[in-house]
Amino acid sequence: MDGAGSFGAGRAGSAFDLTAFIKQPQTILRVLAWIFSMVVFASIINEGYVNMGSERLHCVFNKNADACNYGITVGIMAFLASIFFLALDIYFPQISSVKDRKRAVLLEMVFSGFWTFLWFVGFCFLASQWSHTSPKELPLEQASDAARAAIAFSFFSILTWAGLTVCAVQRFLLGTDLTLFTTEHMGDLPPKQPYPSNDVIGQTTIPVDAYQSPTLIETVETRPPGYKIPPAF
Repeated sequence: MDGAGSFGAGRAGSAFDLTAFIKQPQTILRVLAWIFSMVVFASIINEGYVNMGSERLHCVFNKNADACNYGITVGIMAFLASIFFLALDIYFPQISSVKDRKRAVLLEMVFSGFWTFLWFVGFCFLASQWSHTSPKELPLEQASDAARAAIAFSFFSILTWAGLTVCAVQRFLLGTDLTLFTTEHMGDLPPKQPYPSNDVIGQTTIPVDAYQSPTLIETVETRPPGYKIPPAF
């Protein structure tokens, strides 16, 4: 498990590899989601409103201001969220706590799934309103390209945010693998105490050398009665 960490990232404190980070599918999808969201809300803001010979502007999507407001709001929020989660991806390997990593992945998973749903609703909403827009009521030559771009990139945003949701789910499932919960990431847990010795509680271990019997010294008192010292040759 050398070099492996929890929730799909390297060990905490490891050096940041820009090349490997850019090549990650998650990073590519994040950048695409950022670009697509910018195209959607910028197209509507710049060319999504037309006038009918007066100062009052009408939303190009069947004069429904809610359609334009929805596309702008979802697009701007997705734009800001992409920047936030991109920064979080860069900082993620520096998070040492497994609990904090889990919260970050859960936040990304829930937000990505929810925004996939919002983009799906937005695509259906904009496409429906555009299909009911009549050239007789609005001068569509002024904003037709912007409307089509907003609808197209809303659809592309569904794919990118769905891909980000899949990546987040994979990271979450990878993080729940207990083999990845190394001791280096268990910052919230106290260090384990060593196993106690086989000694009885309250007793002190005595070294084996301490049980050596004393050297026998032959004295007169230790000789049995009638014992005679053999003569020396």
